[in-house]
This record gives sequence, structure tokens and C-alpha cells, in this order.
Amino acid sequence: MIRWDAGDSYAVVFSTRVGGVSEGRFASLNLGRLTGDEVDRVDENRRRLCDEVGGGLDRLALNRQIHSDRVLRAVPGGRGNPGDGLWTDEPDLPILAFAADCLPIALVRSDAAAPAVAVVHAGWRGLLDGVVAAGVSALDTTRTSGLRACVGPAIGPCCYEVGSEVAEPFAAAFGRDVVQGRKLDLRVSADRALRANGVAEIEHVDLCTACNPERFFSHRRTGKPRGVQGVIARVARDSVV
Repeated sequence: MIRWDAGDSYAVVFSTRVGGVSEGRFASLNLGRLTGDEVDRVDENRRRLCDEVGGGLDRLALNRQIHSDRVLRAVPGGRGNPGDGLWTDEPDLPILAFAADCLPIALVRSDAAAPAVAVVHAGWRGLLDGVVAAGVSALDTTRTSGLRACVGPAIGPCCYEVGSEVAEPFAAAFGRDVVQGRKLDLRVSADRALRANGVAEIEHVDLCTACNPERFFSHRRTGKPRGVQGVIARVARDSVV
């Protein structure tokens, strides 16, 4: 587990593939039921992840991710709603976003008097469509409370080759330098999207999922079937006044 110190009001963890009960191509902390893994093993892996942030599996909320710009308010135990982000200001409600090369992003309000957190799955489609802006807007509709962000492990420009149909709109949206030859830098693109939407304090877990087969699942490296890691977050109950 890779823990982000987002302050006393929050528990935020980026998972790796290590520390679970799944086997074979899903070894070992696979979080995705739709990967082909055994459901009981996935549920145990999710329970272990919930334990890391102090939340219960029965309250865990997650989306059916579709590479969109939809960021939804979390409902305890919510499953299957199409979207690529969740947010909550409700204490003890763990929220989870999956990733297996795409960027897992956590956002928190800086204002400890009104804590709220969001988790976002940002692939190239989501970044271009504005999923980062949607995540920011969900937590800070007035743009006055201030946000902090952490961008988790994802595929790096060392391993991420794209065609011109992806490279050209990224260069137009985020700057020519995010594309070097056929290599695309999703991390720098997300950083610029966050800053353009008013997030000044941004941290990064600068690890490439494709380069680290012992630590992370990677779609580009192995294709399907394969597992997923993710980012899980919770607002602490004792932080809410």
C-alpha cells in the first residue's frame, strides 16, 4: 500500500498488486470483479483494502468505469453506476477508483472544517473530456475552499505509445511537450489539468505501472485477463464537526 498523508481528516491509500489472496494473472491484490477473477477472492482483497483506510466493505462505493468525465456523489454500498469518479463529505464512507495504467487521482478539501474527498480514474479519454475538472467541481463548486491532490502510480511516458489521433488533441490541450515522438506523458497532462482548475498543491507517486510487474497490474504490459489496483479514500468520522 502507498499511503498519501492528506491530513488528519482523511485516509487515502493507493494500492499495489501485493498483499491479497488472488492467484495466477490476478496475483495477488486484484480489486476488480469483472476481470475474470474469483468473486470471493476479490471481495477479500477489497476488505483488506478497506481495512487500510478504516472503512467497512459493506459501505464501500465504486463505479462501473467507462472512460468518461462523470464524477458522482457516493452512496454507501453503491455499485455499478457508470462513471469515473466518486466524491463524498460523509464520514466513514470509503470510495474506490480502479486503474491498471490509467491515472488514479485523489482530491481533498484543504478546509478541515468541511472535509470532502474525491477519487478519479483518468485515462486519456477522461483527461481530454474533462474528468479532472469534474472532480474539482464536485468538491469546490465555488472555487473558494481550496483543494489538494495526489496522482498515483500509472503508465509513464517511457512505456506509453499513442497514435496521432491521441497525440494531437493532447498537444493542443496540454502543450506540445507532453508528446515526445509517439510517447505521451499522462502525468504531466493531469498535473496541468489540475493546475488549470485551481489546484496548486499536487503530489505524485511517480511510478510506472508497466515498468514494475512485481508491484502493479498493467493493461499495456499484459493485456487481458489481468487485475486492477486503485485508490481508496475515506473522510474520518472524528474530523466532522
